[in-house]
Amino acid sequence: MSKAGKKEVYFQKLKTYLEEYNSIFIVNVDNVGSNQMHEIRKALRGDATILMGKNTMVRRAIRILQEENPNYEKLMPSVRGNIGFVFTNSDLKTIRDKILVNRVKAPAKAGALAPVDVFVPAGNTGMEPGKTSFFQALGVPTKIARGTIEIINDVHLIKVGFRVGASEAALLNMLNISPFTYGLTVVQVYDNGTVFHPSVLDIEEDTLVAQFLQGIKNIAAISLQIGYPTVASVPHSLINSYKNLLAVSISTEYTFPGSEKIKAYLADPSAFAVAAAPAAAAASAEKAEEKPAEKEEESDDDMGFGLFD
Repeated sequence: MSKAGKKEVYFQKLKTYLEEYNSIFIVNVDNVGSNQMHEIRKALRGDATILMGKNTMVRRAIRILQEENPNYEKLMPSVRGNIGFVFTNSDLKTIRDKILVNRVKAPAKAGALAPVDVFVPAGNTGMEPGKTSFFQALGVPTKIARGTIEIINDVHLIKVGFRVGASEAALLNMLNISPFTYGLTVVQVYDNGTVFHPSVLDIEEDTLVAQFLQGIKNIAAISLQIGYPTVASVPHSLINSYKNLLAVSISTEYTFPGSEKIKAYLADPSAFAVAAAPAAAAASAEKAEEKPAEKEEESDDDMGFGLFD
């Protein structure tokens, strides 16, 4: 197939996937080999589809397709570097976890950016004393124990985000330490026209509800403070106004149905005590009924026998 024909096939495939699927994971595929990619495709089979392609070809296709759907333009800023698309209609969090779970250990290579902090653990290395100077050059404290080099303390050899030096890479290889793991990394998520960071998928529903309620409380408080009515503040305003009416009624001779009972209690506090007495008596009676029941259960357990019968 000619180069133009391959581009046309890719264009049609991308168009079909964009129309068929509602969600897209933009993933970085640095250091991911063909065998690992094959395993990831197998894990996602039936739930998601992976599409790779050159960035220039992807951008050209998106520019054409965004005439039909302007939301596709939101994908453009993420089309840089070694990226690919994972299309899906399934639960985003589930698919994200499937994408990230397939990782392969790899040795540290000189010049590579460290994705994590790398520590050299304390302990016996099994190496001959002649290589002590190598450890000293990297600031790794050692001692000779039973004819071999022993690392005294854990050493923070490489910090995350820093490039791996040739000496650090050689030391880690000598110690058979493969500190890095590589796999697909989710860069952005596109869902029904909205683009967001993958960390959003870790926000639980309870957290969203709590933040929403806190926002409503803040709006209500501000509205009440400045005297500007909103849907959030109107219920509080009504309750506060009703309280003010009760206060006015108590302070004056004006009475309305809602304040009659309060005025009656204030005029004769003993009436409140009389009204509360039956409720307290009923609660005491319920407790008294519960206690004999417990004793009966205990006597049933004894079955009429003493400890030494």
